[in-house]
Amino acid sequence: MAYSSTGLNAAGGQSKAGNAPQIWTYTSADSIATVNTTSYFDSASSLLKVGDIIFVYDSATPTMSIVYVLSNTSAGVVDVSDGLTVTATDTD
Repeated sequence: MAYSSTGLNAAGGQSKAGNAPQIWTYTSADSIATVNTTSYFDSASSLLKVGDIIFVYDSATPTMSIVYVLSNTSAGVVDVSDGLTVTATDTD
């Protein structure tokens, strides 16, 4: 699949971010292997800056991963980290 702008949402008080990394959530049926590919977030290059953190929820699996923006070039090419998978247990 491809990036969908409806899946990317700001979390918290983004208007007060200043130079601090912003936090985003992104929900998609795409796997983390697809989402962490260079240029996946190019359409959001005007929103994302280096260091921003994105909580990625794969609604098809479902799984959660955390990535951060490694680069965002002047040409609008966005690259994010591979992602850290958030594991969960439910022992009840």
